[in-house]
Amino acid sequence: MIDLKLFLALISFYFVMFVTPGPNNAMLTASGIKFGFRRTLPHLIGIPSGHIVQIALVCLGLGKIFQIYPQIQEILKYICAIYLLYLGYKIIGSFNEHNKDSSRPLKLYEASFFQFVNPKAWTIATMVASGFFPRDENLIIAILFTTITAALVCFPSICLWALFGSSIRLLIKNIKIKKIIEYLLAFLLFITAIIIVIN
Repeated sequence: MIDLKLFLALISFYFVMFVTPGPNNAMLTASGIKFGFRRTLPHLIGIPSGHIVQIALVCLGLGKIFQIYPQIQEILKYICAIYLLYLGYKIIGSFNEHNKDSSRPLKLYEASFFQFVNPKAWTIATMVASGFFPRDENLIIAILFTTITAALVCFPSICLWALFGSSIRLLIKNIKIKKIIEYLLAFLLFITAIIIVIN
């Protein structure tokens, strides 16, 4: 049964998981700096769009497949890490004016599909299915409860990172400072990739 305590507990869990650093938030900060908040909106909408499908699939039983074949999650970890390393490499030198025409923010469907190789997103979905899924409730209502709550909490939580990046973009005009930020973001993506692999 869905009660207020479960609802508040789920909101708290989602907020902590979505607002803390991870692959999505590192990418949103970089996109906010490079393209601004408005052009990052498809990326912002794509994350919860993909994630609610992921949560629904895990609640419907996909989580069992990970329990039976844990090596699938290992493979996803490495795919995500390789993608983050690639993004880190692409960030270096990307804030210069002459590169603007050759790059673009992630599209909605790309951000959605990224959730399926993002180990943090799988962890959230699995924890929701095991710890917050109202088992005594009708299956459809229970899945709607977990996914709609995720969408409502995810979007404003991750917006903070895109707004942060966009604010930095407005403040920074100095080329040297832009270079420092490029290398810092690339380094953070490299560190995130390493943490994903070793965890």
